[in-house]
Amino acid sequence: MFLLFLLFRFLPAIGAFFLSLTDYRISGKWDFIALDNYTRLLSDNVFHEALVVTITYTVIFVPLTVLLSLGTAVLLHQVVWRRGFFRGVFFLPYVTSIVLAAVIWKWIYDAQDGLLNSILGLVSIGPIDFLSQAGTVLPSIAVTSAWKGFGYSMLILLAGLQAVPRSYLEAAMIDGASTWQRFRYVTLPQLRPVLFFVLVIETIGAFQVFDAMYVMTGGGPVRSSYSLVYFLYDSGFKYFDFGYASAIGLVLFLIVLIVSLVQRRLVGRDD
Repeated sequence: MFLLFLLFRFLPAIGAFFLSLTDYRISGKWDFIALDNYTRLLSDNVFHEALVVTITYTVIFVPLTVLLSLGTAVLLHQVVWRRGFFRGVFFLPYVTSIVLAAVIWKWIYDAQDGLLNSILGLVSIGPIDFLSQAGTVLPSIAVTSAWKGFGYSMLILLAGLQAVPRSYLEAAMIDGASTWQRFRYVTLPQLRPVLFFVLVIETIGAFQVFDAMYVMTGGGPVRSSYSLVYFLYDSGFKYFDFGYASAIGLVLFLIVLIVSLVQRRLVGRDD
């Protein structure tokens, strides 16, 4: 197991770090340039724009997905009739291809023939071109990604809810606690390790967003949906600047690591 970890995790990471210290290009020629790629990154306006887009998207996507997952898990925890069927229905989008989900939601958001604008038209609103306006494009993509991925977190939270000792809830009920008070003071504290895990995996997923943006907007309008991974993809596979792309990947890793440590400090400090 350690050998597999070494081969498929540790060595590629070391290789990526070394590559980020070179100007390696598709021709195979390279020179050692030390930290030049990182210095270039700090002064690159495209990197700054992509970082802002990624953070903004994360701030929208993570709370939306966690709340949607938690709300659905709480509802399903109460269901006793056809429980397995309803769990399957809510989990179904997770096994759907993100490309297919992006194509479907691109049609839903369409300004001319989209389902959402047809509904808004019934109350004399719109049409709104959700994917072509800077103010609506990131929330629209976040909703698509949340719809696609919330089923996985929902199942984890559902398992956490089922592990909450029933005796705690019954004791709170005897003490006269309302439904909200039992959830706030008994269920949520018991769920904290699970919530921390969900928060971390959804944050990592948000910082890695690429495919939905690629399919739905191509990074537009005017880089309003151009994420860090999109920037990494273009640097590596469009401009074949592999050393620079590796530096972007390493910086992205450091950002995710710092954010995860902060989340552990705030949410999972006792776990």
